[in-house]
Amino acid sequence: MTAVAAPSVASLVQSVDWLAIAPPTIAAVVGLVVLVADLFLGERRKALLGWVSVAGLAAAALALLPLLDGDRSTFCLKTLKGEQAACSYTADHFTLVIQFLVLAGALLTALLSITGIKDAKNTPRALPEGEFWFLLLSSAAGAALLPASRDLATLVVALEVASLPAFALVGIKRDDRRSSEAALKFFLSSVTATAVTLLGVSFIYATTGTLHLTRIATALTQVDGQFHTLAQAGVALTLVGFAFKTAAAPFHFWVPDTYVGAPLPIAAYLSVIGKAVGFSGIILVTVVAFPSYADVWGPALAALAALTMTVGNVAALRQQATRAYSAVRLLAWSSVGQAGYLLVPIAAAAYSKDADKAIGSTVAYALMYAAVNLGAFAVAALVARTKPLNRISDYRGLYRSRPLAALVLGFFLLCLAGLPPGIIGLFAKVTVFSAAVDAGLGWLAVVMAVNVVIALYYYLQWTATLFRPAEGEQAVQRIPAPLTAAIGLTAVIGVGLSGAPQMVLRFASTGLF
Repeated sequence: MTAVAAPSVASLVQSVDWLAIAPPTIAAVVGLVVLVADLFLGERRKALLGWVSVAGLAAAALALLPLLDGDRSTFCLKTLKGEQAACSYTADHFTLVIQFLVLAGALLTALLSITGIKDAKNTPRALPEGEFWFLLLSSAAGAALLPASRDLATLVVALEVASLPAFALVGIKRDDRRSSEAALKFFLSSVTATAVTLLGVSFIYATTGTLHLTRIATALTQVDGQFHTLAQAGVALTLVGFAFKTAAAPFHFWVPDTYVGAPLPIAAYLSVIGKAVGFSGIILVTVVAFPSYADVWGPALAALAALTMTVGNVAALRQQATRAYSAVRLLAWSSVGQAGYLLVPIAAAAYSKDADKAIGSTVAYALMYAAVNLGAFAVAALVARTKPLNRISDYRGLYRSRPLAALVLGFFLLCLAGLPPGIIGLFAKVTVFSAAVDAGLGWLAVVMAVNVVIALYYYLQWTATLFRPAEGEQAVQRIPAPLTAAIGLTAVIGVGLSGAPQMVLRFASTGLF
């Protein structure tokens, strides 16, 4: 009898490119370090955990620099000769840009949170520091993993790793009914969306026999006729979970209550990093995995874009300046409207011969939106220190009491509106508008133009409020260094980009895949 040689142990072990996976790995490891360190630090020294978290997020962002020289992939299937390679993790240009957005956004959120946690200390609503930083770092690690994911299983896992800690962060305020209700609403609606997405993933796997995005793209072009409807249903259902994360209508209903109930830095985090997660997932499943089914997702995303921007802007327009938390609610509804603009180029990719250029427009707009929206939330956090109800009317006279903060917030609002001197916002909107026109979606461009005009009213109204005389004396407190750094960084980025707006146009025309 001939002995059969046992397979080599080395052949069964996959090599891992640790440099490629360094950014999300560093964030995750630092999160674990913070969680363990929290057990041994006394109350007086727990403030160190925040600065360790900031350092960890900065290190994770710096880990992107060695990856700029080219695409790297890991966790790949061994392929036969002539067979297309399939990897679960790829660090290409798209991945690096989104990871930079996520990690930089999480870093700014951490700076805002240091001040918020310190202000709440020794009060009935003090936040548990170790748990807070662990949850924030865990969510950031999942958000950084998602744009690198190249199979549906990893995509869904990354989506949940980014989401589950966020539920806890929204409800982390102790003995606060509004916070608990917001977390419950956020959790239940997100779980439902995830279940629908998993059903869609199962349909895709049943029709293609694979979970890797590149192989799904090939297999969907050869689907048997009797499975065509199943594949179409799978494509549509898979988009639901990611549409929920982007707060696209009709999956947006959780946004205003969640933003009001969450700590303000977490509301800022959800408005930027949550959207980055959702849009990354939508881009990957549509452009990379489902290009042959553009006739299914293209019209669906175009309709979602039109509905989302209209619902968001009309609701923002109706906010009353004297209502409690009206400033946060306006930013929440504004973020829904902005999500509609971000969906436009992705929908245009279904009709465009150059999908990469259309996707570049979305990513360029997302980078602009991330900087100025985080900056607006940072100024809102500053005002909330003396005006905890954070009404729009509370911003009257801000220019007199804090002229630099008022000028910065006015600049951020004009960027979101797309008006000078916020040139970067104007150019970002032009790239999105051009993507729709170039793809032949003239009706969508018209809807966008109408919504931009609607948004001008409430952005300009809030900006004007900053320079109106205040009613009574304005309390002035010293601005903590972390909060100053967050406001300053976002202002520098926004002003710098407005000084070189052609960078947006150049970035929008760059291939990311």
